Amino acid sequence: MRSKISFIIKSFLFFAYFNGMTFGQSVPIPQIKYSPKKYVCYQSNKNIKIDGKLDDADWQKAEWTDDFVDIEGSVKPTPRYTTKAKMLWDKKYLYVAAELHEPDIWATLKNRDAVIFYDNDFEIFIDPDGDTHSYCEFEINALNTVWDLLLIQPYRDIDNAAVTGWDIKGLKTGVAINGTLNRSGDKDKSWTVEIAFPWEAFKEISFTSVPPGNEDQWRINFSRVEWKTETKNGKYQKQINPATNKFYPENNWVWSPQEVVNMHYPEMWGYLQFAEAKVGKKKIPFIEKNDEAAKWFLRQIYYHEKLFFKNHKMFSSDFAKLGIGEQPIPGYSSTIDLQSTTNMFEASLLSEDGKFKMNIRNDGRVWKSEITK
Repeated sequence: MRSKISFIIKSFLFFAYFNGMTFGQSVPIPQIKYSPKKYVCYQSNKNIKIDGKLDDADWQKAEWTDDFVDIEGSVKPTPRYTTKAKMLWDKKYLYVAAELHEPDIWATLKNRDAVIFYDNDFEIFIDPDGDTHSYCEFEINALNTVWDLLLIQPYRDIDNAAVTGWDIKGLKTGVAINGTLNRSGDKDKSWTVEIAFPWEAFKEISFTSVPPGNEDQWRINFSRVEWKTETKNGKYQKQINPATNKFYPENNWVWSPQEVVNMHYPEMWGYLQFAEAKVGKKKIPFIEKNDEAAKWFLRQIYYHEKLFFKNHKMFSSDFAKLGIGEQPIPGYSSTIDLQSTTNMFEASLLSEDGKFKMNIRNDGRVWKSEITK
């Protein structure tokens, strides 16, 4: 299956090269301190029943994430409603559960692959190998309607990055309403969601081990879209801003803040570390890896190369001209190999032992390669 998906990706990239590939487009640079959230995911003791109720014994043992914050982080107000998530895994599935406090629960969209964030929704973004390419987006509303899609690359690098026809085969979802759905005039408490992602879906889009092994780390983030609503004629509807005569902008509340109002910055997502230990048995520490510091340093080169191109209509092969400054990366040498042409660049960091290097290129993909002699 991987070869089939790879063919689709390569064909898509060939098309995109001549139809909207944004090689030199500058992108907003996140200004917050780089500190993605971290979560250790334990194995379930038995199969989880996917009904949205979260009453399985293993869910009671699993830890909640921190409460969600505004997508821009602490510079914005604390969300008015609480949202949190938790995760488990076994040999067949990655399980995700979430609780969304909400006094007025509503949803309208009923067709799969509709644009679910036009309703209030819960969203999941997963990049198994952490290269910021070929990741999946999943959205669900209170009617248990889902939208699953594959992103070849972030939209900042390709104008038409989404493959909406991609479906997660074997997906299981459930929603439970703690209150009433689409009934105005009363006050609801919350709605909860439960999802089982089959590992087979991630084999299609990843070059890492699937199912994951002990201490493997994936990139993941969660988002909640919340619209301002009011009741008219006994029904919920989105509020219109009288100053603009348009709907008020939606709120975006997330687990790991992005700083920019854009979920498609996979490098800003949280870390999901898998543990072979059963949930509730023992505490497993999160492992900080030097490779991730190297990736983030290379990401600064990517951001600043994009900015350089905007100003000079070409990429730079001179690191000093990017205005970043050298940063010591544990396990890596301070030598930066930076090559460029007018429309392309590639930057690399060599490991201290000379056995491998970490790389990034103009389309934003980051990868690790072995040094062959």
